Amino acid sequence: MNKANVETGRREMTGAEMVVQALIDNGVEHIFGYPGGAVLPIYDELFQQEQVQHILVRHEQGAGHAAEGYARSTGKAGVMLVTSGPGATNAVTPLQDALMDSIPLVCITGQVPTSLIGSDAFQECDTVGITRPCTKHNWLVKDVNELAGILHEAFQVATTGRPGPVVVDIPKDVQFSKGMYTPPQTAPRSSYRPKLQGDLEQIRAAVELMASAKRPVIYSGGGVINSGPEASHLLRELVELTGFPITSTLMGLGAYPASGPRWLGMLGMHGTYEANMVMHDCDVMVCIGARFDDRITGRLNAFSPNSKKIHIDIDPSSINKNVRTDVPIIGDVGRVLEDMVRLWRAGAKADKAALRPWWEQIERWRARDSLAYKPNDDVIMPQYAIQRLYELTKDRDTYITTEVGQHQMWAAQHYGFEKPNRWMTSGGLGTMGYGLPAALGVQIAHPDALVIDIAGDASVQMTIQEMSCAVQYEAPIKIFILNNQYMGMVRQWQQLLHGNRLSHSYTEAMPDFVKLAEAYGGHGIRCEKPGELDDAIREMIDVRKPVIFDCRVANLANCFPMIPSGKAHNEMLLPDEATDEAVANAIDAKGRMLV
Repeated sequence: MNKANVETGRREMTGAEMVVQALIDNGVEHIFGYPGGAVLPIYDELFQQEQVQHILVRHEQGAGHAAEGYARSTGKAGVMLVTSGPGATNAVTPLQDALMDSIPLVCITGQVPTSLIGSDAFQECDTVGITRPCTKHNWLVKDVNELAGILHEAFQVATTGRPGPVVVDIPKDVQFSKGMYTPPQTAPRSSYRPKLQGDLEQIRAAVELMASAKRPVIYSGGGVINSGPEASHLLRELVELTGFPITSTLMGLGAYPASGPRWLGMLGMHGTYEANMVMHDCDVMVCIGARFDDRITGRLNAFSPNSKKIHIDIDPSSINKNVRTDVPIIGDVGRVLEDMVRLWRAGAKADKAALRPWWEQIERWRARDSLAYKPNDDVIMPQYAIQRLYELTKDRDTYITTEVGQHQMWAAQHYGFEKPNRWMTSGGLGTMGYGLPAALGVQIAHPDALVIDIAGDASVQMTIQEMSCAVQYEAPIKIFILNNQYMGMVRQWQQLLHGNRLSHSYTEAMPDFVKLAEAYGGHGIRCEKPGELDDAIREMIDVRKPVIFDCRVANLANCFPMIPSGKAHNEMLLPDEATDEAVANAIDAKGRMLV
């Protein structure tokens, strides 16, 4: 090796060695994967080192969701490794999930040798073509000398700007070939340059608009959490300085504490009455790191009709995409909030006299108690199950993941999150089967934490095989199933929209979850009575192995409040209003939700 190579750290190695070295140089400690023929050279190198721990999942989809959970609980990139063909296609769901929820994910896929690409070789697919729509960027590496630079660039693209998933597709012959490895600090820099600093004049205009507001609201999203812990601290500071009420999307829960006095609860389709009414009636809305998706806005032409809108987002494509913005600010949420707080402290003041009647109105909306439910001494209500789980785990180092459905919304409504990065759920894509492998990824990242997947009996079965992975790696995840024997959200919509014709939403061949847990080598618990719930939850917490908790809840409980599709925020269905007549008024003559 010549002097220049010694100084720059460049050295010759195989493509497979480069992959492992790039992981180490980019700070990767864990990788989730499943071996196959097209990645065996990489697996051989993983076997010969101890710096990166490989977690053997039972399905490539599980690898992706585990990497997502790892990323969301740590703020670092999650990494997965899969083989060609079906290995890559099985990764598509977590890639799209990560794209919609802005999760940094680096997916390394094997590919058939370059000489066989396009020949329909065994386990060949066009990975780059298939994953182009569901990644932030992807690469097919045909030259081993370009591999190191591409791998370093992949981590940069995944973790900077609006985070997202990337794919690096590596043919098998490139893994065997030898070339020059270049460390990250000397590798060519990517042309990707996201705008981090917001325009100061736009920020000043936003502060002036906020100071003049009489009915303001702060609407925060997952972008606050993605920006890092400091952004959440700055958000809390801004709320205290302004005295404004704050609500959040599903993905933004925890950026502002649920116990905070300004907290309105989650907004949107299953958000609180007060949050949605504030959004509808506000005169100034400060949207921070959210994207105005359909679950938040309801009917677009009736969304917050009389407000001026400030939108802070690092992704320029999100500005004015769904909702017209009056003051757009493109930049990293943390940096923009830092400037906003500084400018506010420099002399801006909220109109406290105007805010007083606004808060009085908010308290009247809060008094509706939109999350109330009818208690039952004989059967466990799902809301009660979440509330007891929260009370018994809130003082611990707890992380919550979920599957998708009613249980997910009940968890968002009734489990209070005080910190960011403690809530992992599939928001944009709504992926059933997300929660169990995501909990595995969180537990690997935080081995001493209490990690609970709040699950549904239908959703959890989509990736239940990852219990085997949890047992193998002694990851004591807790799978807390709200078992109502139905695909609950599907059944609820069938009841409301389709004349209560429950087409294939009832599961008649439900497994015995206690026996299933034991079959995997875990611990099983079943609870059917409210009076026995606390002791059963304590048992779940105390067991230091993977647990499946079969919590039998009321079969036909519905998730309210609810904004019917195509309705405005002030047309919510509340628990005490969800009569047949109210539902009928939300449906047109053809039996469809009005849109």
